[in-house]
Amino acid sequence: MHALPSLRQLQYLVAIADHLNFTRAAEACFVTQSTLSAGLKELESILGAQVVERDRRSVVLTPLGREISERARTLLAEAEDLVDLATGAAEPMSGTLRLGVIPTVAPFLLPKALPGLRERYPKIKLALREDLTGNLLARLRDGELDLALIALPYETGDLLVRPLFDDEFWLAGPAGEPALKAKRSLVTGPIAERLLLLEEGHCLRDHTLAACERDKSASASGLEATSLLTLVQMVESGLGLALLPELALRSGVLTNTELVARPLAPPAPRRTIALVARQTTARGAELDALADFLVDLRKREGRAILTSRGRLTRG
Repeated sequence: MHALPSLRQLQYLVAIADHLNFTRAAEACFVTQSTLSAGLKELESILGAQVVERDRRSVVLTPLGREISERARTLLAEAEDLVDLATGAAEPMSGTLRLGVIPTVAPFLLPKALPGLRERYPKIKLALREDLTGNLLARLRDGELDLALIALPYETGDLLVRPLFDDEFWLAGPAGEPALKAKRSLVTGPIAERLLLLEEGHCLRDHTLAACERDKSASASGLEATSLLTLVQMVESGLGLALLPELALRSGVLTNTELVARPLAPPAPRRTIALVARQTTARGAELDALADFLVDLRKREGRAILTSRGRLTRG
């Protein structure tokens, strides 16, 4: 039987891949530089191949080293899942749960959800990270997150996906906007061309383009927003219209604005809010509990029809 690399040696290789610097990689692993160097040499001896090229000025991974480091990330994540499995079996819904959330969901869902979660599960500690979908899924695969709350459709590959609820898109604009006078708006032609978009990387941008069947990759005005709140401000400034998710509208994103939002003609475009995890996750109990809690929260909320000044009207 061949000798096998240790998880510690693989961790050293991943640290080198991340930092391309022995000093910083050693600090990330909480070991001395000499310990890390010795571990990498042992790894190369076991593999019978060089994985790192180093001299006084630079550190680079060999092609084989890059491939092994990527596989090592998966192995390390699965090893961590084994530890979590044992911990979770002893006491589910306890300890730290690392949850990633996309920016077009986090500020509109978490403030409503977190108080109830803390009350129902006082032993769970949520470590939250807000980021774009692609970044969250990469961190999830690398074992840096336990779960991620995202919006579909989005390519999730081999990840475990738990759909929660649909989030319908509404057309938002100034109160006197002709496109908003119809009971049910159609986002086609000139209206579609006036839609403002979030910048590249936001899944809501792709959802908007798909909803209005626009194949252009940029806003007609050339202006793009960095966040959904900025998008609302741009619409209020008269720069265009926007498709906004009902989740944001019900949280009061139009409060204290002169904007109104109306539903779209059926079949109305929508996104699906979902929780995703690794197939090997040991946090299955937490996945199910969090999913059930968020679905129940959605049902309890009902449908808001009026904000302070920004109106939601359902025709």
